Amino acid sequence: MDRRLRNRILLYLLLAGVLAYVLVELSGRRPVPKISAVTPMRENLVSSISSNGKVEPIAPYVMRAQLDTFVKDAAARLSEAKGKLLRAQDDLRAAKAGGRTDDAARVAGDLAKAQAERDRRQKNHEALRRLIAQQAATQDELAANDLALAEAQAEVTRLAAGKQEFERSVKLDTDQAALRVQQIQNEVAALEEKVRQGGITAPTDGTLYSLPVKAGDYVKVGELLAEMADLHKVRVRAFIDEPELGALEANEPVKITWDALPSKTWVGKTEIVPKQVVPHGTRSVGELLCAVNNDKLELLPNINVNVRINSRERIGVLAVPRGAVAAEGGRRYVFVVKRNQLSVNKSTLEKREIHVGIADATNYEVVSGLQEGELVALPGDVDLHDGMTVTVITTEVLNFQERSNG
Repeated sequence: MDRRLRNRILLYLLLAGVLAYVLVELSGRRPVPKISAVTPMRENLVSSISSNGKVEPIAPYVMRAQLDTFVKDAAARLSEAKGKLLRAQDDLRAAKAGGRTDDAARVAGDLAKAQAERDRRQKNHEALRRLIAQQAATQDELAANDLALAEAQAEVTRLAAGKQEFERSVKLDTDQAALRVQQIQNEVAALEEKVRQGGITAPTDGTLYSLPVKAGDYVKVGELLAEMADLHKVRVRAFIDEPELGALEANEPVKITWDALPSKTWVGKTEIVPKQVVPHGTRSVGELLCAVNNDKLELLPNINVNVRINSRERIGVLAVPRGAVAAEGGRRYVFVVKRNQLSVNKSTLEKREIHVGIADATNYEVVSGLQEGELVALPGDVDLHDGMTVTVITTEVLNFQERSNG
């Protein structure tokens, strides 16, 4: 091989080696990540539980129907019975006097009038059905006529019964008339007792907050008529998710807010801690009862409210931001910043397990694993890991303060 060619090859190899070395060196010089860090200090922490709930009266008084009837119907039946009693007494007097002859025409006339009205309503019913088929009338018109038809039929039935009663009464002798008077007097007494039982009288001062029935409604025995209570003090039934039940205790402070009055806050205390878990929609919850002051009567029964319970408080404990704490396998850890002795601008991260206590919305209580004054890395654009070299560009200090989420 020519000597000059050999020297040229050796020169190329040397240059290639130098270039490879430079590339290796350059590839190994990665930029040092820049991070922020925080110096934990002592704070007052309040751990709270937030959920939803429903307002309830503490001592509601529930009024229910004492008999099957229409609302206000017992009084009407009593009035009718008293009218029957007056007629029976008159019949007795007439029977004793030999009977009356002029009442028959009046009874028959009233019945005929009622029958004519009923027949007219019946004809209207048929006509309206034909018109509806032709789209010349509405179902509402038919319904109104049918209601009037039912009332007319009831009047015919009543008057027919009255006519029969009249016709029978004129044949009764004095003893039979006296017996009927006694029977109707017993009926009147029974209806008077029903009216007395059916009357709704408030047992105490309070607010009537539920009146589901109205005049003319038909109710059965035991059906709800009205609800009332003293609403100056109410109860909130809070629905607490199962994982948070262990932190609940009686007499803990509670704050209530209502979306309809966002500027208002009501205070109270937990009363009855749940002893079981029940389904609530898609959640498993315990139903926590809280007593709440409602002096201005602004909270209404059955409204949905927001509930916050300040369950635990720690005074002057070492706190670290939630964002600085990571979890792995049920354990929690932070990355502690260790200053590099060889470079002022570079530090090394140490992955360290810590034990935490209570937490508020932003911080964890540090029970062990971290000392006051140590520097803890905050998460950022790069993933942190043990032994990582970093540059701390900003340092935050958690100042000692009275922190309260309540």
